[in-house]
Amino acid sequence: MLLRSFMDSVTIRVPATSANLGPGYDCLGLALALYNQTELRRATPATPPPEMVRITADLFFERAEVKPFVFGWKIEGEVPRSRGLGSSVTVRLGLLHALNELSDEPLEREELFQLCAELEGHPDNAAPAEFGGFTVASAEGCLSFPVEEALQVVLLIPEFEVSTPEARKVLPETVPHREAVTSAANAARVTAAFASGRYSALEGCFEDYLHQPYRQKLLPFLPEVIAAATRSWAIGGFLSGSGSTIAALTLENAKGVATAMLEALPAGVTAQTVITRVDNHGVQRV
Repeated sequence: MLLRSFMDSVTIRVPATSANLGPGYDCLGLALALYNQTELRRATPATPPPEMVRITADLFFERAEVKPFVFGWKIEGEVPRSRGLGSSVTVRLGLLHALNELSDEPLEREELFQLCAELEGHPDNAAPAEFGGFTVASAEGCLSFPVEEALQVVLLIPEFEVSTPEARKVLPETVPHREAVTSAANAARVTAAFASGRYSALEGCFEDYLHQPYRQKLLPFLPEVIAAATRSWAIGGFLSGSGSTIAALTLENAKGVATAMLEALPAGVTAQTVITRVDNHGVQRV
């Protein structure tokens, strides 16, 4: 009889993400070279697990048909919470992969992505975090494309948080047909530009009528910051996820873009800027 040997601990690294990219609401995303790490070990935890940890573990054990076991955890890294950078995905996906490793890998990578998307309620962050690069995702699956290092991502990260559930509450039930068509066309243009590696073709593609105009009430300075980025060296800019982070893409002078975005903020609003690139690997065991 073949006996399995289970490891005692594992550490998983998950990249931050920027979802939507303007018109690609709930389906387009980028993995970013900013990371959180999740360490799991077979041990009795010192404190009861938070709800997110408990729900994620329960779903994994059920779907993987693995006998539940107790574990301790540590989650740390550089992805800020509630800033539109996929922090919840870094936790959920890190837990799923770590539990899978500690269980002798009963689930495939695609299955772990599907579980994470189910927990999140949408796949736009789960897909790039899992597979890396630029991703187009739906409930049925995901396509991913590597992104060249020449493309830089400038993030303006305000000090205040935006709750994703609250940001969804401001969205209307319907939008005018003409606006929906424009958003669909722009999402297709964004996808074609990334798939072909023609990043300069992204210029003018991030205009959106599905979520950004409505979420502007949560970030009144959004259009001014994006305009400042595009007036400098950026190809374009967009709200990262549901915010509060604003992202801009550029092929040159990322520092100049970051400075322009900061200078566009109104008095009393403080933020930091981070210049990074796209992560093409997704989840990795450390």
